[in-house]
Amino acid sequence: MPDETAVIRAGFFLGILLLMALWEAFAPRRGRRRARGARWTENLGLVLIDALVVRLLLPGAAVSVALLADAHGWGLLHWHALPETAAFVLGVVLLDLVVYLQHVMFHAVPVLWRIHMVHHTDVDFDTTTGVRFHPVEIVLSMLLKMAAVAALGPPAGAVVAFEVLLNATALFNHGNVRLPARLDRILRAFVVTPEMHRVHHSVIPRETNSNFGFNLPWWDRLFGTYRAQPAAGHEGMTIGLSQFQDPPPTGLGRLLALPATGAPGAYPLNRGAPTL
Repeated sequence: MPDETAVIRAGFFLGILLLMALWEAFAPRRGRRRARGARWTENLGLVLIDALVVRLLLPGAAVSVALLADAHGWGLLHWHALPETAAFVLGVVLLDLVVYLQHVMFHAVPVLWRIHMVHHTDVDFDTTTGVRFHPVEIVLSMLLKMAAVAALGPPAGAVVAFEVLLNATALFNHGNVRLPARLDRILRAFVVTPEMHRVHHSVIPRETNSNFGFNLPWWDRLFGTYRAQPAAGHEGMTIGLSQFQDPPPTGLGRLLALPATGAPGAYPLNRGAPTL
């Protein structure tokens, strides 16, 4: 099943990436600061490295843990006789909460922020930004997800569905696409939209430290981290981090070295980042 999961995820990833790229080409929300070819080479290059690292270090990963949990009765959801559908839905929702909390943690702990800031140093915002992560972050994220699966005991099918949804929504909510305002208001009651998540990529710390959700939008509202719009508006806002604007870090080598060589700035939550 782990190999089948990898094929399913890859198929959805490539299909949604293509659809989002076409949407961005025909209805872009913002202009670009950097050439698409150079950025896509970096961002998709990171995806390939991340996939190889996970494949080598954590084959099967969360799905394998889910199968073990099911075989041995591990986890919260195995302690209660829930209907199959309820366990599936609850498993997806709880895993999404885990990812929200993980995202907040990567902004709160300075050493983790150094790793996560690779994602935020993109000075443009498009669908490939949604997969621009340092391989160390991907490994840590997978380890946390495996621990969450062991603790919660969701069905293996729920883990597969969650991972497919997470990939799909990350590509969607990082899209440089136009949505009618009325449609965006409706959608963001159920899913994180590009208009909602773009605020999180603002250069202003109080905006960077908001809208942490990737899939479900409810956690930000529940925990008080929701911000409806950027102060400068979506066309006027600056994307990225203040310390990496002129010039931004470019090239795979520099991005991979950035956690050790780059300044974290005033962004970590526990530093009481000033508003700009």
